Amino acid sequence: MQRARSHRTSSPVCSLKNNAITNGGTKVRSFMYRLTKTIASLSYLLMIWLTWRWAHAGFDMTFSVGCLALSGLWLGLTVWQMNHLLRTYFDTLSRLQVVGPLALGLVLTGLAMHGSDTAPVQVLGLFSLLGWTAIYVHYRRARKQYEEVGHGPLPKGVLLNPRADKLRFGDIILTSGRIATTIHEAIGHGEIVVRHGGKMMSFSAYMEDGTVLNPIEQVATGDARQGHYIVMRQRVPWTEEELLLTEKLVDVMLAENKAWIAKTRAFRDNLCDRLHLPAWLKARVQKRFPITGYDWIGLFMGRRACDHWTCIAAVTELVWRMGRVMRWLGTGLLGLGTGLLDPIAPARFLSEPSLRLLTVEDDQASDATHTTSGGSGAGDGGQDIKCAC
Repeated sequence: MQRARSHRTSSPVCSLKNNAITNGGTKVRSFMYRLTKTIASLSYLLMIWLTWRWAHAGFDMTFSVGCLALSGLWLGLTVWQMNHLLRTYFDTLSRLQVVGPLALGLVLTGLAMHGSDTAPVQVLGLFSLLGWTAIYVHYRRARKQYEEVGHGPLPKGVLLNPRADKLRFGDIILTSGRIATTIHEAIGHGEIVVRHGGKMMSFSAYMEDGTVLNPIEQVATGDARQGHYIVMRQRVPWTEEELLLTEKLVDVMLAENKAWIAKTRAFRDNLCDRLHLPAWLKARVQKRFPITGYDWIGLFMGRRACDHWTCIAAVTELVWRMGRVMRWLGTGLLGLGTGLLDPIAPARFLSEPSLRLLTVEDDQASDATHTTSGGSGAGDGGQDIKCAC
C-alpha cells in the first residue's frame, strides 16, 4: 500500500513536470539514436554496393589487396556496431548483421592470403583473421546468455507465463503465435495492460477483430499449453494522471477503429456497385479481403496509421499518445521513421530502454515480499491493482 499512498500525496503538477523533463531527455537520446542509425544504415548500403562492384568489376588494385580492403571495411563496420548487435541478439536482423559479414570477411581474407605470397598481404591477412576471430568469440559469448524458447532466443532467466495477478498497468505482454512461427522468433504478438472501468484489461489489435480490449485473464492465462508469453515492465510506473488519460485514449482509439471499418467497408461496397460486380463475386471479395480494422499494410511496411493498427502499432500508438517517448521503436529503416519496409517487430521491445524484462528473480522477490507482508494479493502486482482501482 505504500506505493499507492505515494501517488496520492504527490502533486499532479510536479508529476507532470517530472515526466516532461524525463521525456525531454529521452527525446534528445532518441534523436541521437536515430542519427546513428541513419549513418549505420547508409554505411551498410555503401558496403553492399562496394561488395557488388568488387564482385562484378573489381577495384583498381590487385585481387588480394582488394579482398583485404573489402574485408577490413566490413570488419570496421561490424566492430562499430558490435555492442548494439549483441545487445539485440534476439532480433534476427541483428544476428544476420554479425554472421553475414563474418562469413564474407573470412572468405575474403582466405582468398587474399591464398592469392598472394607477399609478406604485407600475409601479415594484413593474419590481422584480419584475428579481428574476425574476436568477432566470432564475442558473438558466441552473447549467444550463451540466451536460450531457445519456441522459435527464437530469449534472455536466460526470463519469466515465462506470469499469472495475471503478477501484472501491473503499463506492462507490455509479448506472446508466441502464428507471426512468431512465420518470422522464426520467440515472440510475434504484443498487448498492453491498461485500466478500464476499474478493471485490469489488455489492449491490442487482432487480425480477425481489429482493435480490441479484453479481460487480462483472457491473455495472461499462465498456461504453457497455449503457448508462452513474456512481460516488459515500464521502468517509470504510470501515474494516476496517466491511468486516467489512458482510459480515455483507449476509448478514442476503439472508436476511431470502428469508424475506419465502417468507412472502408462502405467505400469497398460502393466500388463493387460501381463496377457492377455480381453478388457472388462481391461476396467472394468480402470473404477474401475482410476489413477487420487490422492494418495489413503496416504489418509489412511498419507505417504509423491514425485509425487502424497492427498489435505492436496499437501498443506504441497508445504510449505515444500518452506523451511518453520510446527511444528505439518506430525509428524506421534509415532512422527516418516507419513506413520503409521496416515493421516494428515485437522482439525489439526487449531492447527498448524505457522497458525492462520481467525475470524469474522478479517473481521470486515478489513472492518473498508477499510472504513477508502476509497480504492477500500478489506481491508484485496484486497490491498495485487493488490500490490503483
